[in-house]
Amino acid sequence: MKLKRWLTCVSFLIVATVSNAVGAFVGVNIGTDVTDLPSASNVVAILKAHQIRHVRLYNANEHMLQALSNTGIEIIVGVTDEEILGIGESASVAAAWISKNVAAYMPSTNITALSVGSEVLTSVPNVAPVLVPAMNHLHKALVASNLNFRVKVSTPQSMDIISRPFPPSTATFNSSWNSTIYQLLQFLKNTNSSYMLNAYPYYGYTKGDGIFPIEYALFRPLSPVKQIVDPNTLFHYNSMFEAMVDATYYAIEAFNFNDIPVVVTETGWPSFGGTYEPDATTNNAETYNNNLIVRVLNGSGPPSQPKMAINTYLYELFNEDKRKGPISEKNWGVFYTNGSSVYSLSFGASNMSNGNSLGSFCVAKDDADTDKLEAGLNWACGQGQANCVAIQQGRPCYSPNNLKSHASYAYNDYYQKMHNAGGTCDFDGTAITTTEDPSYGSCIYAGSANSSIGGRSSSSTALGFGPGPVSPVGGSWNLHVSTLQYLMSSISVFFAMVLS
Repeated sequence: MKLKRWLTCVSFLIVATVSNAVGAFVGVNIGTDVTDLPSASNVVAILKAHQIRHVRLYNANEHMLQALSNTGIEIIVGVTDEEILGIGESASVAAAWISKNVAAYMPSTNITALSVGSEVLTSVPNVAPVLVPAMNHLHKALVASNLNFRVKVSTPQSMDIISRPFPPSTATFNSSWNSTIYQLLQFLKNTNSSYMLNAYPYYGYTKGDGIFPIEYALFRPLSPVKQIVDPNTLFHYNSMFEAMVDATYYAIEAFNFNDIPVVVTETGWPSFGGTYEPDATTNNAETYNNNLIVRVLNGSGPPSQPKMAINTYLYELFNEDKRKGPISEKNWGVFYTNGSSVYSLSFGASNMSNGNSLGSFCVAKDDADTDKLEAGLNWACGQGQANCVAIQQGRPCYSPNNLKSHASYAYNDYYQKMHNAGGTCDFDGTAITTTEDPSYGSCIYAGSANSSIGGRSSSSTALGFGPGPVSPVGGSWNLHVSTLQYLMSSISVFFAMVLS
């Protein structure tokens, strides 16, 4: 019996370690201020139908936790603001909370993290003194339940606690929170946990008084005269989202902490707003969220941390019509409660197929503006992750050496890879689709019947499997590998002892 129990514990730990080592993903938040909220089982059916494998719950709802069992979906469970005080003041309250809301459901329910409160430092500052003590109590309760390797503890904070987030290289946390922030970062470092960030370019843009162009907020290509550059590092920022994440890394670094991954627990764009909310539109929401998904799934980090994937949770699954505030507050959802989409959206690249299933190619328009064309080419070969090797000098598609030809190749490579993950053929109005194969001579376009790679890279890379950037779930890939190697060595030693 001891051998069986020991092997069960080791197997659970190995599964936990491997599952946390996968690459970039996009998940979704599930709010419940909805008049006709579907049953928990129907919510899970919607998640499965759209291949959503990561969710965040704002509380430990027993119906959702039960419905999510045996699905494999990874879950962040929320500790509400109201629960923090009791947990922070009493280790026994924390232990009871873990027993009731975590241990009781595992391992069939795949809980991977706890989010303690929601933007506590800016929304309920009176709770701040017990925030980190509450996190410590929860972590110790997880240790006592042998769940600390599987379930990490963190707390989502807003960008508001970062003073002057641009340029990112000079970003620092608001000094009034120095003591709490230091304790928080020390806790995250000691427990190998991630910093949880709520990043909203929508608010960054709408409250920015026109400082930044809307293209910057929506991940659209920027013209050469609108490039956003950090004057200290000369890093180019193709989106406000990237700049927000990088500002957070720099703020953490200012406290002399490194290797604390940032995971974005909330971001999104409202699809409808009131009279004084003109940017809350379906078109903008569709553009932002689809471009966000493409950006996150390319697996790279922000300019200062290129190997740190930016795991992200969209806000949110449904429109929460019961929320107070302006009209836009009620319209962040990406699905209606019947499971239909508010707008076209795809959460991953798993439904991409080899070959040109689109039946079309994406090429540059003949009359495209030169500056916009150059910006589109740079974006496609950079942030868009198109494979632009073929248009380099000495390669099959270098000639004719002109902007339109090179942009056409890059646009199409991006389009063939990313269309089913939400990528479009627009590039600020410089691109158009065609059913005519643009390949010529030895220059074979992605998606061509003559293309040996079918116009796409391995979907395993897009979904984060195999080598590549690390995943900010619970530490670096190297740590996961070394831990796994240690475990396997332990198993070998154990069996050697048993069999000798």
